[in-house]
Amino acid sequence: MNLCTMSNYSKGSVNEEEEELNLLEIFEILWNKAALILVVSMLSAAFALGGTFLFMTPKYQSSAMLYVNNSSLDVGSTKIDLSDLNASKSLAETYSVILKSRTTLQLIIDKMNLEYDYKVLGKMISTDRVEGTEVFRVTVTSTDADEAMKIANCIVEVLPNRINSIMEGSNVKIVDTAIVEDTIVSPSYKKNTLLGAVLGFLITAAILIIRHLFDTTIHSEETLLKEYPDIPLLTIVPLVGIEDEN
Repeated sequence: MNLCTMSNYSKGSVNEEEEELNLLEIFEILWNKAALILVVSMLSAAFALGGTFLFMTPKYQSSAMLYVNNSSLDVGSTKIDLSDLNASKSLAETYSVILKSRTTLQLIIDKMNLEYDYKVLGKMISTDRVEGTEVFRVTVTSTDADEAMKIANCIVEVLPNRINSIMEGSNVKIVDTAIVEDTIVSPSYKKNTLLGAVLGFLITAAILIIRHLFDTTIHSEETLLKEYPDIPLLTIVPLVGIEDEN
């Protein structure tokens, strides 16, 4: 290792302009610290997995399906000919609104003696149309797999009568009742672990790059010649090692 000196040069005035890194320099910085980055990323992934397991409550889903007969419906004073509409999509949206109405949700709460209010229950329910069909699917998400199944089945029991009371001529039939699904749908342990690893990598890489940007230490004469080509290099003073003193 060498100690370099230059005439008319003060270290405090070194390169006042902001240093710019190219991709090759960034890669070199990260590659030289690859072991550190790997360790930090693995630790971050482990913390993310542990935090997910300890502090996030698993959620389960259960779904039931209804079929809506393709016929003319009367909604109030308006008659709708389903042959003139994108029937499945329109009905799915209509039934979703009816299902998530306060009155319908309260019927389900009263029937099951649930402790939730209608707002909380509404957030637990999602609906969609089975693509290309006239089947309407109701999905319930809960921290209890058995509860999710029971609520979904209560919905398909209550909803047809509720729809018939609003839309004359509708013919809603149960296609499939809900069953208990033991698969955890949220949180995703794999996704959170991967996110933890990525976050650890990004933070470590950012710190290393920022440290490099603000590092004003002169490491070699090559650094001087590269960064300050207009300043003449007068001499190089070698540092004497301890072994040379003996």
